[in-house]
Amino acid sequence: MLDGKRILLIISGGIAAFKALDLIRRLRERGAAVTPVMTPAAGEFVTPLSVSALAGEKVFRDLFDLTDEAEMGHIELSRSADLIVVAPASADLLAKMATGLANDLASTLLLATDTAVLAAPAMNVRMWDHKATQRNIEMLRADGVHFVGPNEGDMACGEFGPGRMAEPLEIVSAIDTLLADGPLRGRKIVVTSGPTNEPIDPVRYIANRSSGAQGTAIAAALAALGAEVHFVTGPASTPPPKGVRVIAVETAAEMEQAVKAALPADAAIFAAAVADWRVASATSSKIKKDASGALPALEFAENPDILAGVSQLKKGRPKLVIGFAAETDDVIANATAKRKRKGCDWIVANDVSPATGIMGGTENAVTVISATEAEEWPRMGKDAVARKLAAKVAETFK
Repeated sequence: MLDGKRILLIISGGIAAFKALDLIRRLRERGAAVTPVMTPAAGEFVTPLSVSALAGEKVFRDLFDLTDEAEMGHIELSRSADLIVVAPASADLLAKMATGLANDLASTLLLATDTAVLAAPAMNVRMWDHKATQRNIEMLRADGVHFVGPNEGDMACGEFGPGRMAEPLEIVSAIDTLLADGPLRGRKIVVTSGPTNEPIDPVRYIANRSSGAQGTAIAAALAALGAEVHFVTGPASTPPPKGVRVIAVETAAEMEQAVKAALPADAAIFAAAVADWRVASATSSKIKKDASGALPALEFAENPDILAGVSQLKKGRPKLVIGFAAETDDVIANATAKRKRKGCDWIVANDVSPATGIMGGTENAVTVISATEAEEWPRMGKDAVARKLAAKVAETFK
């Protein structure tokens, strides 16, 4: 999987540095060569001897080590790798990366490279949530830095929330995706998936039967072909795939904002079953039954049309925009009309009548409708549909 790949692993300070030891082991099991770099703070949590023993290579630590400069200058060190991985990526190192500081070996390597960078943040939840950190993350994303995690969970400091470094196997999966030699390598694709939940009051909401299985399979298939996938998912019952950036949302409005934040992209695939309407004025208190038996009156408002909004962008529109049409009657006619109305390039139409068992099931039968044809595919597993659609997407970028 990673045979012959060269990984420059930068380990910064933090309790999560101990996970870097397992990450090195996992990478070497898969045939990768790992060149380790440690910040001074990293040495407070793991020893250079442990890191070197697992990597089978010398640990680089000092920017001004003349012997190292004679053997391999820091510029060459940063450029000889296939990928630079920062794990853990502390708030301090992320801030240096965002502002272009280069006052130690790690930050100098990161500033001097034109190699892709994958960062696995790890820090206290309050540090992660701080506006400065979030601003730095957005700047780095805009600069093309890739991220995996952080995860949510218990902290060593006793707090709970986002900030835990992604697990080593999650990082390996992200590395696999970034180094994949598939036809979509270097392409960024946004995929939406799952239902949306539109609140009525604090305990009730409007939803639909989407499991998110098809959107999840599509995201996984695109990642397997080398794409950088931004996966915007509602509260689906199907867990998200590995090796993609997951953005979890609840409502249609949140999904719209997440999609906008993920642009620009080379392609966007809207597989989510977005609720058409929301309750105009969701209450902050639970609606109680009236003693008279009168039913509560709910006023509805139309949700944003995410597919149409992206399809009709005058600036920054993805080259390929794909929508989904889940229909129960006149499937092809309704889906064809929807494609024209929304302005997308393709519509993937399917019949979700209860008798088909497709909504929430493991199989799908779709027709891919473009401006020139309606290509009917046989019924097959949702994973197979996803692989075929991903291959069709890859064809458009040849």
